[in-house]
Amino acid sequence: MRAFIFPGQGSQAVGMGAALAGASRAARDVFETVDEALGQNLFRLMREGPEEELKLTENAQPAIMANALAVFAALTVEGGVSLEKAAQFVAGHSLGEYSALCAAGSFDLPTTAKLLKLRGRAMQAAVPVGVGAMAALLGANLELARKIADAAAQGEVCTVANDNDPSQVVISGHRQAIERAIEMAKDMGAKRALLLPVSAPFHCPLMQPAADAMAEALGRTAIAAPIVPLFANVTAAAVADPDVIRGQLVEQVTGMVRWRESVANMTATGADEFVELGGKVLGGMVKRIAPDAKVTSVVTIEDIETLAKEIA
Repeated sequence: MRAFIFPGQGSQAVGMGAALAGASRAARDVFETVDEALGQNLFRLMREGPEEELKLTENAQPAIMANALAVFAALTVEGGVSLEKAAQFVAGHSLGEYSALCAAGSFDLPTTAKLLKLRGRAMQAAVPVGVGAMAALLGANLELARKIADAAAQGEVCTVANDNDPSQVVISGHRQAIERAIEMAKDMGAKRALLLPVSAPFHCPLMQPAADAMAEALGRTAIAAPIVPLFANVTAAAVADPDVIRGQLVEQVTGMVRWRESVANMTATGADEFVELGGKVLGGMVKRIAPDAKVTSVVTIEDIETLAKEIA
């Protein structure tokens, strides 16, 4: 069984999608549709930068989605691969959940682009710059990360944001609490702790204003049942009911991304192959969670052609 998985924030880079757009009409159509939906030349920013502007959350989120779905479009439209026949599950890391839902037919592409633009803006606006922070705890599992976060909180918000794999957990919250966690992490048993170059503390209670904004936006957005089940970030379980998906997307803004459990549960359900579309970050995490699984990262037109032949 195969799962198609979609990357989250941090996988953006200047130049992304340029070669693929040159090689694939279907990919170009995705970039043009996203630009039109947003009233913004996002694809030029993706191709040419500047990097500082691309890294802004409101640009990075739709850009990463557009790149992943351009790969997906080249694979399905030109490669002749049907999602329904090729994959039994979809999943995405944080914003990647929107990419996964778009690929599975729950949202159309313009809607996905607009939702992610709004989500990026709302997440950025939820906390003043400099008030929040995030840190990666390396060589720490979920249990240890929770102990470190609890010890560092001292009345402020400090909580687990992403349970990525057995050796990498990300924490989020007030900057001073995150800095305390970094200082005490090694003494408490983590190998290393480092501040992440992000502009807001994602997936923690400080994001509640952004969750409220997404609740309002998703409340007026039609969601279709995905053609294959989604393994949701907040439950690490399969879901196909549109109303449940709507609620989970709101919860996801402040909730923990349970990526390690999601991959483990997909594997337990029978998935033995994971295909990452438009990135190479999730593949490494999957290998650390499910060492026996086959992992393929699909980024270039050559990757797409190889995978299309394999699946056919």
